Amino acid sequence: MKEKQSPACAVDSSPSPPIKTSLDKQSASQQFGRPVFTQKFREGTGGKVWWTIFTLLMVATVSVRFYKLRYPEQVCWDETHFGRHANQYLQRTFFFDVHPPLGKMLVALFGYLDGYDGSFWFEVGKKYGDASYMGMRIGCAIMGALVVPLCFLTIWEMTASLPASTFTALCLIFDNSLVVLNRFILLDPLMLFFISATVFSMAHFNKQKRSFSFLWWFWLSSTGIFMAGSFSVKFVGLFLVFLVGLRAIYDLWIILGDMSRPVTYTVKHFLARALCLIALPVALYVAIFYVHLRILHLGGEEDEFYSSAFQVSLKGNMFHNSTGPREVAYGAVIRVKNNVLEGQYLHSHRELYPVGARQQQITTVYIRDPNNRWFIKRHNQSSPLWNATDPIDLVRNGDLIRIEHRTTGRNLHVHRGPAPISNKMYQVTGYGVRGEGNDDDFWRLEIEGAAEGEVLEIVRHSFRLVSPNNKCVLTSTTKNLPEWGFGSAEVACNPKIHDDRAYWHIDDNRYPRLPNVSYTIYELSFLERFIESHKNMFMGNAGFRPKISDFQSRPWMWPINFRGQFFSVEGVVIYLLGNPIIWWGHCLCFLFYFLLWIVNAVIEKRSVNISDKQLDLQRRTLNTCKWLFIGFLCHYAPFWPMARILYFHHYFPALLFSNMISGMMLNYILETFSEKISPKFYTYFVSGLLLVFFYSFYLFTPITYGYPNRPSQYNDSQMYGMKWISSWEF
Repeated sequence: MKEKQSPACAVDSSPSPPIKTSLDKQSASQQFGRPVFTQKFREGTGGKVWWTIFTLLMVATVSVRFYKLRYPEQVCWDETHFGRHANQYLQRTFFFDVHPPLGKMLVALFGYLDGYDGSFWFEVGKKYGDASYMGMRIGCAIMGALVVPLCFLTIWEMTASLPASTFTALCLIFDNSLVVLNRFILLDPLMLFFISATVFSMAHFNKQKRSFSFLWWFWLSSTGIFMAGSFSVKFVGLFLVFLVGLRAIYDLWIILGDMSRPVTYTVKHFLARALCLIALPVALYVAIFYVHLRILHLGGEEDEFYSSAFQVSLKGNMFHNSTGPREVAYGAVIRVKNNVLEGQYLHSHRELYPVGARQQQITTVYIRDPNNRWFIKRHNQSSPLWNATDPIDLVRNGDLIRIEHRTTGRNLHVHRGPAPISNKMYQVTGYGVRGEGNDDDFWRLEIEGAAEGEVLEIVRHSFRLVSPNNKCVLTSTTKNLPEWGFGSAEVACNPKIHDDRAYWHIDDNRYPRLPNVSYTIYELSFLERFIESHKNMFMGNAGFRPKISDFQSRPWMWPINFRGQFFSVEGVVIYLLGNPIIWWGHCLCFLFYFLLWIVNAVIEKRSVNISDKQLDLQRRTLNTCKWLFIGFLCHYAPFWPMARILYFHHYFPALLFSNMISGMMLNYILETFSEKISPKFYTYFVSGLLLVFFYSFYLFTPITYGYPNRPSQYNDSQMYGMKWISSWEF
């Protein structure tokens, strides 16, 4: 017995291009005077017509995406970051970045295949010269260009409408902003490719008639694989999980409602989706990270973003194959590091605060420096010096201690006054002479998760320093001091004891009376390194707070093309701006979609009689656009509550769905009025739409391809008169 068709995303139609033309339809077209090509285009029939349209669209895509791809022959915008990351992959040098590794690994692969050796130092505006940079640009351009056929085929799979697919592709091809984004060494074209491929695979999967067949498993697995690719390039790709998850829940709910099937059948479908859409993407993501960490096995300048235990496994790092005392004793010289992102070293120098107590500054710094060294001593000790005949006195959890700056002899001290920047915290200073001070120098050692009296160990133990007199905890606020503090991070004492930034560890311990052990005992497993990497990435993303910037923007600006983003280098103006005709057309299509939804609801409620053809078109359009609109919301709405800094390019995943909705709406409008207009008018309208898209694209090509340019207010500027709204900055 044949199984029933799985829930589909739209109407049941052949997912592949038709091979033959119906003679009856051809003769009917000739009888009513319709041009045969136009009729075949509207109905999606005729294999030659389908392939002709598809081929022309691909030629146009390649033409606009690869035109003068070498130009400008300078490093533009974020090419400086992702080019440097490609260098580090090719040189096997470890680095920190807030994005997952797949996109940067692919960029490095593109460069490697082109013979690039990773030796060019990327810096904005720097000329490439003899560097083999084109492989990386071409690779990114290819991935970006593939978005067009994928979106075209997605709409074809969902509707079998050649006009809707064509209109979608035209919106993508002649969008100036997508062309700019596809031309450089960036992660965005790679992420857009994986998002498009995921939606295409999901549409193909929803067209499968036989559950658990080979093709059914193939497209379900493809959806999971490409989805893993999207969030392995950027975490923004995780928004795609909501769309795929909602579609899976919808399908399972429909299957559960089929009373001809036992509940176990629904369970099988659930397990299949859990395997391919949860387990498979997670396994792929972890595997990508494993490869990432295996490749980057050499220490580099950004090792300090990670814990000392993490750094042990990096060859060339100071902790790799190093030795030192495992336990900490009184009188030892130690180096204390904060546990937060960019975990910085506790630091002091002879300069005084110009505010507050006007005592010696206490900060944290990123670099290793002699002024990061401290003596640890008991609270009732003034001198940290020890005699060889004295018994070794180990530091234990719960001890009351003092910490003395080795270079200046000042004790780590709490002044009960506001900190320089964090006014709700107390100021921490260096106080006393040669270790002498007062009881505001006392700190109670609290080792996380340790028993009372447990000996303090380096690297492994995380601890807090609590001031018993002031009832506050030593913390790094991660706020940078002004010029008088040399830009170092502020250290304060927080009365709110439960502060995540108040945890520290010791990564260097000098005490000759204790035996040395190899640091390899602290080396982390892959899973531990995987978890720490993600903690750092999440904290890094959260740390991107809005500042005064010409580039940041807010979500309300994006759909209306309110303001673009400069990619310019010296002598060349490149401006990321959407084709205004297409983008403002998207807004109109959204309004029309909402209107159509309301009209359809009224028709169903009032049982209004309309033709079967119109009813089918309306339902097919609304059903397809429903999922496209959900996809748009999944990639757009999450940005509204975000506190982190946002940029114009964050909108582009949502833009893909906006383009597809516009293609559907344009097709609906033309099909609705096709019986009331002449075939020639239909042809003229489509031709005119193509000309408008192309001409508006052409008008903005000077800021798309980066021609030498002057500001738009000058008469001799190629963009003179093109600043249609004042918020555009070119």
